[in-house]
Amino acid sequence: MSMTPPPGWYRDPSYPLVERWWDGTAWTDHRRQPEATQQPLIQPQSPSGGGSGRAKAVALVTAAVVLVAAIVTGAVLLRRDDSGEEAATRTTPAVASPTETADPSASSAGPSPSAGDPSVVVDELNGITFPLIDGWERPKYTADHDMVMSTPGTYDCPGDPGLCRHGRVISRTATATDETSPKALAEGDIEDAADSTYDRDLVDSRPFRGVTSHRLVKAGSVAVAGRAGYFVRWKVKTGVGPGGYVESLAFPSSVGSESLVIVRFAFDAGADGPPLSDMDRITEGIRSVGDQDGDGGVGSSIGPSK
Repeated sequence: MSMTPPPGWYRDPSYPLVERWWDGTAWTDHRRQPEATQQPLIQPQSPSGGGSGRAKAVALVTAAVVLVAAIVTGAVLLRRDDSGEEAATRTTPAVASPTETADPSASSAGPSPSAGDPSVVVDELNGITFPLIDGWERPKYTADHDMVMSTPGTYDCPGDPGLCRHGRVISRTATATDETSPKALAEGDIEDAADSTYDRDLVDSRPFRGVTSHRLVKAGSVAVAGRAGYFVRWKVKTGVGPGGYVESLAFPSSVGSESLVIVRFAFDAGADGPPLSDMDRITEGIRSVGDQDGDGGVGSSIGPSK
């Protein structure tokens, strides 16, 4: 039974006046001003400290479980009839998971995918939401934790053995670079975006036997959630399969340190791939968390919203 809280915004243990992002295993460098006064009852502890407190908590929970088990066993024995058979009806107590008290929703840090609007996907870390348009769903059974949505189902990759998806949308914070220009970031990211889908995947397989060539489809400035961004779109040919379209979209986050956000689109080409217009529809529907009716997206003016 794990005592580790799920990813979310929590009080910064080194500076309690701000909130800090806990990725489920460690603290990141993302910080923001608190958006609510109520905080989770359990604060995440970094792996390097708090070992004694964690051990005590685990011991208490273990003791509680043993006690409940003993009570249930006694109740079952008392309910046996004269023939030695158990009664037909039992009541099994529900033991709450310790992590429930550390649910980030307790701090009102923002809507969650399960509790919020079912037509959007929330990226709490970057403070944005994505529209869940027809033909797309929340990712299931994927090792890529940055994926925010995908087309339904999978198919056998045409290259190395594995399962592929016809469409993917990935969102991440651009923390591994000092680049401050959305244009420069998008132009520098597009090749890696193509390779990560159509050359080598997360387990170093080659589901399409590599990218053999590419051509620029379009590029330009675009407003995303009222912020000035830039995108680059390629069409790639692959060793096997129909190839695909990839896009790198870069824009400043509206929360925390306002670091640049990079959104990657990867659509298979051919009849089975999603329509290319979905890239523009999803971009147009990106909003800041809490501003679902705000301006922004394709066709909007470039620059921060007033």
